[in-house]
Amino acid sequence: MEDLKIALIQTDIFWEDTAANLAMLEEKIWNISENVDLIILPEMFNSGFSMNAQKIAEPINGHTTKWMKQMASQTKAALCGSFAVKEKDFFYNRFHFVEPNGTITIYDKKNTFSFASENEIYQNGTKTKIIHYKNWKISPQICYDLRFPETALNQVIKSEYAYDLLIYVANWSESRIAAWTHLLEARAIENSCYTIGVNRIGNDHRKQIYNGQSAVCFALPNKNIYLNDAEQTKIHTLLANDLLDYRKKYPFLMDAKK
Repeated sequence: MEDLKIALIQTDIFWEDTAANLAMLEEKIWNISENVDLIILPEMFNSGFSMNAQKIAEPINGHTTKWMKQMASQTKAALCGSFAVKEKDFFYNRFHFVEPNGTITIYDKKNTFSFASENEIYQNGTKTKIIHYKNWKISPQICYDLRFPETALNQVIKSEYAYDLLIYVANWSESRIAAWTHLLEARAIENSCYTIGVNRIGNDHRKQIYNGQSAVCFALPNKNIYLNDAEQTKIHTLLANDLLDYRKKYPFLMDAKK
């Protein structure tokens, strides 16, 4: 493993306006002042958290996917985030991880948010995914998945950890933001890993208020990085040796019941 430099884009989102969101995000991406390995966007970054799937959902390899491939190729950085996709007769809140070489890994949100009737519109995903990128093993997650620790369960088999980095992309409202912060910290501690949460800011047409609080959390909480409620792009380097040294010194997951 080598260090992994990431850029967290915490931004407002234009409601159900893909063209405006992609143009806005493209400008933010080109304004990143350093070369990075990975750029992380919020949940439903091209539309906001909309249940109007008939309007916003794209086909497989649609416009937003092609845009992600273009941006990854041009910046030489992987790009990830979720947006609505229609596959056959079903809609999914789908995480896309797009590498500079065009490789795409997808993950469908397993725990859809019944509180907002997401479960009535979007199909639940059934599979977890592990992405292999620059010798890091990455587990992608989406928003409400954060409340279910079993969805992110890390395991050690023959001294090999299932993953090194958890990524949560979200539209997590201000009214429940304390849970967001505490659960990100908990996932990092209990899974002996880095955990990143990228949330949006601003208001949406459902009268929800979002105040960001994106974060980079580590198994040792004194190394955590927190963003505030402003629109910003945060660059941070995940130190591989910090993770490897922690796991060597504190091999807690070795004791987990298989």
